[in-house]
Amino acid sequence: CDNERASDLSLLSLIGHVPFGLICHPNKQHILYPLGCTVVVQDLDSKKQVFLHGHTNNVSCVVVSRDGVYVASGEVAFMGFTADIILWHFQRKELLARLSLHKGRVEGLAFSPNNLYLISLGGQDDGSVVVWHVDQREAICGSPASAQNSGNATVVVCSSCRDEMFVTAGNNTIRVWELDLPNRKIRPAECRTGHLRRVVTCVKMADDDSYFYIGTSSGDVLKMNTNNKLMTDFGPQKKMFSLGVTTLVLLKTGNSIVGTGEGIVALCKGSDYRVMKKIQVQGGVTSLTCRGQGHQFFIGTNKCQIYRVNYTEFKEELIAACHNEAVHDIVFPFLGVTAIAATNDCKWIISGGGEGQVRVWEIREMTQKLVEVLKEHVSAVSCIKVKKDDRECVTASLDGTCIIWDIVRFVRKQMFLANTLFKCVCYHPEEYQVITSGTDRKIGYWEVFDGSVIREVEGSASGSINGMDITSDGAFFVTGGDDHLVKLWDYKGGAVTHVGVGHSGNITRLKICPGKKNIVSVSADGAILIWKYPDLH
Repeated sequence: CDNERASDLSLLSLIGHVPFGLICHPNKQHILYPLGCTVVVQDLDSKKQVFLHGHTNNVSCVVVSRDGVYVASGEVAFMGFTADIILWHFQRKELLARLSLHKGRVEGLAFSPNNLYLISLGGQDDGSVVVWHVDQREAICGSPASAQNSGNATVVVCSSCRDEMFVTAGNNTIRVWELDLPNRKIRPAECRTGHLRRVVTCVKMADDDSYFYIGTSSGDVLKMNTNNKLMTDFGPQKKMFSLGVTTLVLLKTGNSIVGTGEGIVALCKGSDYRVMKKIQVQGGVTSLTCRGQGHQFFIGTNKCQIYRVNYTEFKEELIAACHNEAVHDIVFPFLGVTAIAATNDCKWIISGGGEGQVRVWEIREMTQKLVEVLKEHVSAVSCIKVKKDDRECVTASLDGTCIIWDIVRFVRKQMFLANTLFKCVCYHPEEYQVITSGTDRKIGYWEVFDGSVIREVEGSASGSINGMDITSDGAFFVTGGDDHLVKLWDYKGGAVTHVGVGHSGNITRLKICPGKKNIVSVSADGAILIWKYPDLH
């Protein structure tokens, strides 16, 4: 197909996996978070989303400059390979530079207060901290992030006032760094915590740089003096926060908001971190980000949920939720259910399994009954579609066959054979034709009556086609697969009319809503994308 001639599909919204954090932009109108290989920028009012594409591996960290002009993102690469940092212009959503020095993983990023420098921290296999000149797009200098007798540094934060100072911390290591620009060197000063040994999970710098505060996996917060590099206080000393302090917000009032691995978000007062208010969210808290001066803030969790909280009421409102990992439904039969469909009268369910069996179930109010087992396929059933009159269904299988079944007499009526692993099948609404696709990237039109192939169309230039759906009038159908593209096709012409770009993982299924207002597509990275159905008149 000729993608250059096809129009773009309009993406309405997305629900996806948020593994590494949530940031509220300084303009108070957008939030940012990584999703697979992309960075999502979402408008808080309209819910419209923009995607920053550029990474070839999963994004591991995102940071926004204090004035909101720049966004930087780092990625995870395979061991021994370079993990890129990408510098973005927020307003133009434009890739400004690709910075490549770290190996394996970029652990953390931080902008200096006036956007002069970007500090990057490598992962365990890299172990270095690098200072980049933002305007010149080049590295100034680098150094091992921690001493040889210390653990790995995992957190980096810049000074609130000076461009030349930043802090790194991690497993039994806390360092305050000074940049010597004329000599192109950074010099660390080790911080002392007395008899305490801590694994640092988060760092927050005070507005005047006099102190910085450290959350630990032990469940307490350390207060460090920036000038003499000594710990001046820590708390709570008795009842620590369960599963560690994972994120921290310092308020203008002198109070603080603490997020914990147990899912507690607490408003705390004083150096003893006395809890005044608290809420419980699902999953450990991975990020707290304030909107404006803190009248409202957002919570991100490791269960991939986003909550909004008004400071005065201090009550959580769930605004987004999605899967936090791949969904596997393996119950029965032995190799798991790989496809399922319901009859139009909602009385029967037809399921296909990994061993190739097709099972027909009668569903009652309190019980279910296995009516019949159809044994023809020799490999996993990938898709099932039921005819409108509920007397017939078609099943596609990875064994290279599609079978039309009579589900009144429970016999095979017709079979289509092709040199492919069938992934999806659809009845034309008039039900005299069936369209199929699979790993050979071809879309096949088949005659239901005699099982003959009518025509074949090249459906994708690369990768399997995993899902398809057809409009109620049969004029158009939609496909998606391993090329990450959603394509809308003219049924009679066999030509692409629109292409949707937005997925960063393999598309697994698609559906056109009955009113032809939206197209919904889902992918292997956990994302659900909702597209506006184009006006074709």
